[in-house]
Amino acid sequence: MRTTAAFLSIMLSRSIAFTFTRSVPRASTRLLSSATENPPMYALGVNLAKQIGGQFNGLIDKSSPEMDAVIAGFRDTMKDELVVDPNAFLAEHGPELNKILQERASTVVDKMKEDGAAFAKEFLECNEEAIKTESGMIYLPMVEGEGASPSITSSVEVHYHGQLTDGTVFDSSVQRGQTISFPLSNVIKGWQEGLQLMKEGGKATLVIPSDMAYGDQGSGETIPPGATLKFEVELFKVSN
Repeated sequence: MRTTAAFLSIMLSRSIAFTFTRSVPRASTRLLSSATENPPMYALGVNLAKQIGGQFNGLIDKSSPEMDAVIAGFRDTMKDELVVDPNAFLAEHGPELNKILQERASTVVDKMKEDGAAFAKEFLECNEEAIKTESGMIYLPMVEGEGASPSITSSVEVHYHGQLTDGTVFDSSVQRGQTISFPLSNVIKGWQEGLQLMKEGGKATLVIPSDMAYGDQGSGETIPPGATLKFEVELFKVSN
């Protein structure tokens, strides 16, 4: 079992480089005074919460005293106001923390996989032309291409629109208005398999189970652990 320090170091290691986006909803008019008095530092707090908090989606009840305790621990540590030795405190309570998080993570992953399986079953029933491959990926041709098909060693240029099974868009080159090119060997297994079934000029929907996508780890704050993913992919160019 991982120690708490090891667990947290893994979770936080992805959050060192801060990234910001300009395409965000309008800010609430009920900002705290610190947001208006020192917006850059408030923005740092918002960014930390977005990057770190996403790792714990579904693991902490945001409406319960648990969240207050998490925030209090963060605040006291950041302000050097801890009344106990932090290493000793983590050593004492870390095992219990790990047990709680692992149990909850397992429950979240199992629920996501059940929802994904139900979505895939309904998708197949509603789309007669869809096929399910041996890997469990579902392939639905939308537009048949007439050009070359890629191999695993090819590079491809595509447009894609990625969604969770609840319809949430987690990534979309279509929305950005710009195609993307990459070596096929560098992407998730579901894409590797699905795109090799396509030809240049073609368009298809891929329903990819978690073990062909990002597995039980998920990806950042946008793709939950165990998530089944749905992509609409348009293949423009194949380069060998």
